[in-house]
Amino acid sequence: MSWRASLSLVCLLPAGPVIACAADAKADKVSFAEQIVPLVSRYCTDCHHGEKAKAHLALDQWKNEAAARKDTQTWEKILHKLQAREMPPKKKPQPNTDEMATLLRWIEGDVLAVDCTLNKKDPGRITIRRLNRVEYNNTIRDLVGVKFQPADDFPADDVGYGFDNIGDVLSMPPILLEKYLAAAEKIVAAAFKDPELRKRIVLQEPAADNKNRRETTRKILENFARRAWRRPVTAEELQRLGGFVRQAFERGDNYDRGIQLACTAVLVSPNFLFRIEADFEPSNPNAIRPINEFELATRLSYFLWSTLPDDELFELAGKAQLRKNLDAQVRRMLRDPKACELTENFAGQWLQLRSLANMTPDPGRFPNFDEPLRSAMRTETEMFFEAIVRDDRSILDFIDADFTFVNERLAKHYGIPGVKGDQFRKVKLPDRNRGGVLTQGSVLLVTSNPTRTSPVKRGKWILENLLNAPPPPPPPDVPELKEGPELKGSLRERMEQHRVNPTCAVCHDKMDPLGFGFENFDAIGAWRTKDAGYPIDPSGVLPDGRSFQGPAELKAILKSQKDQFARCLAEKLLTYALGRGVEYYDRCTLDQIVHGVAKNDYRFTALVLEIVKSEAFQYRRGKK
Repeated sequence: MSWRASLSLVCLLPAGPVIACAADAKADKVSFAEQIVPLVSRYCTDCHHGEKAKAHLALDQWKNEAAARKDTQTWEKILHKLQAREMPPKKKPQPNTDEMATLLRWIEGDVLAVDCTLNKKDPGRITIRRLNRVEYNNTIRDLVGVKFQPADDFPADDVGYGFDNIGDVLSMPPILLEKYLAAAEKIVAAAFKDPELRKRIVLQEPAADNKNRRETTRKILENFARRAWRRPVTAEELQRLGGFVRQAFERGDNYDRGIQLACTAVLVSPNFLFRIEADFEPSNPNAIRPINEFELATRLSYFLWSTLPDDELFELAGKAQLRKNLDAQVRRMLRDPKACELTENFAGQWLQLRSLANMTPDPGRFPNFDEPLRSAMRTETEMFFEAIVRDDRSILDFIDADFTFVNERLAKHYGIPGVKGDQFRKVKLPDRNRGGVLTQGSVLLVTSNPTRTSPVKRGKWILENLLNAPPPPPPPDVPELKEGPELKGSLRERMEQHRVNPTCAVCHDKMDPLGFGFENFDAIGAWRTKDAGYPIDPSGVLPDGRSFQGPAELKAILKSQKDQFARCLAEKLLTYALGRGVEYYDRCTLDQIVHGVAKNDYRFTALVLEIVKSEAFQYRRGKK
């Protein structure tokens, strides 16, 4: 993500860009002394200079270009700020389009360039991260078997890079520590009240003599802690856990109470609450190492299942055979019912399905919308995603496909005949106007306003989620589209009047044609040919000159951008898999992933396999 330039610099490859570049990629080499230094001086060093530099970011510290280019961490921060339009501050002078292009081209092309021919690539460093609420609930379910979901009472997880499993934003507020202790006590108490659940922890009853009881206790605690901590347990750790049982006896408590105290300690340990991958070689903090097989099993299980490894993964890791059987294990895991978590947690955030519950279409304008229809929309998209995963279909089906899943309620809404009952079933679509996630009610609803469609939101959604080309934030103080009498005509005509400002037109020229291509679908996803009495015009011309006459032709154009979409989806799935944002040094990894996916007909399983076999997934760098 961090190497992407702002929208004005984005090129969509390969068959001819959908979005034109404002800056030619083959432009002359940027001069640090003659171009970069004056720009930084003009727009940045007023705040960022000397010992009192704001944010401790001094941009007058480098004696020459060589020194500046070595400071990749600083330039990476600058790149993030420029892309987000957080720097320079809004009240300060702003670089124009050409100046911004020059800065970004030098940072990306000179400072943050990577050599993909190197044998050892930078795999990045994943921040130690706690289990998010979903992962906590699932892990407790598979570890202990209780029916309730204790993490539902935890504070909401923060989101970074579009997902809620990112280590850098999964903070630990003090209240969460209290919640963890209360949840652990409740979980263990519930498990010991249920004879079947108790057997999952107390593998065998203790013998009467002290020696055998100690051995039984060791086995019970070692098994529980090994699974909970997702790795072998050391003798010292077992000794400490056994101390809880001994203390219980000394107080006159029974055996079960001692085991309960030890299990509670396991569940509030950082080894359970956090996914910890230890660094080594303290003399070389930049050392790159392969993660061990238990760490690999954990990365794999939380990626595909959002829970701890199962017995088969543990067994292979214990024998150091997981890497040798990675293909077979990935395919097994994707067939397992627990792979539904990939739909719920990855697709739910990538496609913004979680926002569906908050959408409130105007009941006056959309009286046919109700909760069963909302639920059906989400089910359709989830079943569609699951079908692509389960049947190992092409990821290009996300853009356009000739099938979907509907029940009678949704089929009637779409105008699909012959579907009766509440049960969902796979249907072949009657024409190519509808097909793929862009024409499903869930996506159409979350990209609309309560009273009308929003070509801007729909175009922005396509740029962000399918083309990996998110537009920059709008300039400050840009007014919303007015609905009053001063703007007349169809929505397209009103928007053209609204964006006469050239500053607005720069981005709208890229977003609006994409959004208007789906204008035949109203704000709740029903097909229409008129809007407020005006005929719908779903045609458009993209910045590269290619034209289309409606959703079917626009989808065909988008689907022709195979590698562009594959790279977009690969970046999002890699971000989700790693729990960190994709950085400039991941460019080679993404190149490799896209190449491997293309060689395998863009199959979903190929995408997952390329990710889990990548150095970013299999290796870890020490802290710089």
